[in-house]
Amino acid sequence: MSTVKTKTVEMAPAAETAATQNIDATVTNLKEGIAKATAGFEATQTKMKEGVEKAMKTAEELVAFSQGNVEAVMKSGQIWATGVQDLSKRFAAAAQASLDESMSAFKALTSVKSLKDAFELQSSFARAALEKTLAESGKVTEASFKLTEQALAPITARVSVAVEKFAKAA
Repeated sequence: MSTVKTKTVEMAPAAETAATQNIDATVTNLKEGIAKATAGFEATQTKMKEGVEKAMKTAEELVAFSQGNVEAVMKSGQIWATGVQDLSKRFAAAAQASLDESMSAFKALTSVKSLKDAFELQSSFARAALEKTLAESGKVTEASFKLTEQALAPITARVSVAVEKFAKAA
């Protein structure tokens, strides 16, 4: 069996103190570096959390805003459909009234005794039909403008909300 002899190297007290101080300084620097890295990581983590929360809030607001837009379009469509239905009923009633008046005029024409009476009856009928057509077209035009205004009201309200929201954001 062989024996291994080791030599113990002794350091001078000044060198030993310097080595201890270097080790202590290295440990202190290492601890400070870890503390700074931890603080930096925590700050980054906090900023990331705030950013994610802000992004989630923005996404929620966007979804709510978009939902409001869809609801406004749906409401506008309902108003438009109802209005068009009412206008169609008005057109049908006017057409029926015109047909009835035409039938009455035709019956009256069949019972006239002279050509002069026929011309007078025909011109009276034409004048009355023209006056009713002009009056009815004015009413239809007014109703159409009113319908358009009512149908656009929900969308106009959403545009106002969007302008207000984006003005605040800017």
